[in-house]
Amino acid sequence: MFNVTKKSMQWGEETLTLETGKVARQADGSVIATLGETSVMANVTFAKSAKPGQDFFPLTVHYNEKYYAAGKIPGGFFKREARPTEKETLTSRLIDRPIRPLFVSGFKNEVLVICTVLSHDLVNDPDVVAMIAASAALTISGAPFMGPIAGCRVGFVDGEYILNPEIDDMQNLRTAPEQRLDLVVAGTKDAVMMVESEAYELSEAEMLGAVKFGHEAIQPVIDLIISLAEDAAKEPFDFQAPDYSDLYAAVKAAGETQMRAAFAIRDKQERTTAISAARAAVKATLSEEQLADENLGSAFKKLESSILRGDIISGGARIDGRDHKTVRPIQSEVGILPRTHGSALFTRGETQGLVVTTLGTGDDEQMIDALHGTFRSNFLLHYNFPPYSVGEVGRFGPPGRREIGHGKLAWRALQAVLPAATDFPYTIRLVSEITESNGSSSMASVCGGSLSMMDAGVPLKSPVAGVAMGLILEEDGQYAVLTDILGDEDHLGDMDFKVAGTENGITSLQMDIKVAGITPEIMEQALAQAKDGRLHILGEMANALTEGRQEFSAHAPRIETMQVPTDKIREVIGSGGKVIREIVEVSGAKVDINDDGIIKIASANADSIKKAYDMIYSIVAEPESGKIYKGKVVKIVDFGAFVNFFGKRDGLVHVSQIKPERLNHPSDALKEGQEVWVKLLGFDDRGKVRLSMKEVDQTSGEEIKADEAAE
Repeated sequence: MFNVTKKSMQWGEETLTLETGKVARQADGSVIATLGETSVMANVTFAKSAKPGQDFFPLTVHYNEKYYAAGKIPGGFFKREARPTEKETLTSRLIDRPIRPLFVSGFKNEVLVICTVLSHDLVNDPDVVAMIAASAALTISGAPFMGPIAGCRVGFVDGEYILNPEIDDMQNLRTAPEQRLDLVVAGTKDAVMMVESEAYELSEAEMLGAVKFGHEAIQPVIDLIISLAEDAAKEPFDFQAPDYSDLYAAVKAAGETQMRAAFAIRDKQERTTAISAARAAVKATLSEEQLADENLGSAFKKLESSILRGDIISGGARIDGRDHKTVRPIQSEVGILPRTHGSALFTRGETQGLVVTTLGTGDDEQMIDALHGTFRSNFLLHYNFPPYSVGEVGRFGPPGRREIGHGKLAWRALQAVLPAATDFPYTIRLVSEITESNGSSSMASVCGGSLSMMDAGVPLKSPVAGVAMGLILEEDGQYAVLTDILGDEDHLGDMDFKVAGTENGITSLQMDIKVAGITPEIMEQALAQAKDGRLHILGEMANALTEGRQEFSAHAPRIETMQVPTDKIREVIGSGGKVIREIVEVSGAKVDINDDGIIKIASANADSIKKAYDMIYSIVAEPESGKIYKGKVVKIVDFGAFVNFFGKRDGLVHVSQIKPERLNHPSDALKEGQEVWVKLLGFDDRGKVRLSMKEVDQTSGEEIKADEAAE
């Protein structure tokens, strides 16, 4: 009934298996990839014709995590998987980016790739397994896909690169500083296609070594996919790339001069207007048949690309007049918003980000219900890209895939320099509002985020800056690496290579390629050039702020941390939370206590923090013999008076300890509610507290020495 093809190999510490022919047989390509006990099913379907007038390649990748894969039931009211999580969105992008450039040029049929996590062993991250499954499914589908690709994860410990480290090792690099890298690399047999990473200040050489290590590690996986395809691939889809050479010749003849003049304009808005005018002028010269040709957009893009790329390769200036290595003018400002905890406005050329920091408490941490378990995050970064930032009218609403991806890239760049939670017990939220954009707004978010946190008083280990690199790579092998690329250079170029880090090393690297990969030599030059650009940007940022402010904003919460014995937690909380509610109500502070006995007291008012601290201290601390305390008389009896002197603790002042002289009755010297100073003499055989008033000066609260008492 089933015509199953199955291929396996030993890959690192685990067995990798690819299987097809049993499940989802109506899809054009279906593969289940298994690494260890983590299994992902990838199904590929593609339309056999393009929609009329289609002028772009409609590839869609969906990565879905099913809770049953880890033996879990989803939370929430509906008890089923709902909208994509951040992890699912980021993994969808991770798979999309290396496969998109490998479809034959001119192919515009709709392609859908759906990856579903079927089983998760809580050891091997499904994202790399999904990438391999998707590549294998595309390779056997018959689609005009010039793969296969494969991907792997690379760690770095004690100078050694680790292939596919376990999830627990990579969950949070900040809690495991011996693990200095989390890098995913994808590529073909010959070249690297995509890199995504977060790191702990790795050098350029260490980062390049990790990429090379990963590319070598995926070679046997590519061979395994080819072996599967040799036995199970469908007949190649009959697709011929459209020939629009005549149309391109007509567009070039009519518009090259005017288009070249438009690209010579340095201001983005003016240049965009001039390019639109040049297009309109060309269209006025074309026939109705040429105007109806669905390749007209491709012809215009080819002309624009040849002008921009040709000028750069020939050694001429870029479209804004810069050479290949110059960073655009930078202006940095901090503290520009009066009520926020920290703020920065970072402007680089025509790209601008307004980044705001908010400090919160443990209650503000984000709870993340992931396939491998539930955990909390105390560092959040949200990136917004409204239409006005590029002068357009467009969709405005919840963040899309691009915004989530750019925000995570900036998050990765900054996480390595954050203080430990034990040293800085705050939840940090950054919001990057992109107010202008013409190239690399994610790197502007990194620069602005670093400045904004320093303005808020976050003690970063080092400031972080980021820069976007570009590449023009011609068929004859000539190439040019560009520092701080513009939007047009990104759109018409061959690489988007973003590098962020401190003066000591790289904290994040992301690379996307539009051609069939790049060589290590090109990547080495790009990393070296990016370092020069990053150090220049850090120098410009230092004009605004060089380190975190010593004082918080008056509107930011202060947090005092105290540790109490775990057996005292119950007493601090009280029955039904009665005690801790009383502390919050009386002090006005926010109190959070965890299972380890760590208590965080937060308030913008220092007096509130002190009041809550004292109330908690009086509950958990033990009074010390010989110390003096201020108390209140709560009850008078024939043989003495009971005084509340330490939290809710009472002790007896015997009638002989009230005054040096003899008293007939305690009421001769005391009355209930009276405040007195007492010295703790100790505890009797039954644990009862013994107090003395006569050994303390009732006016000053100071101890009366023995010789003074005798006098």
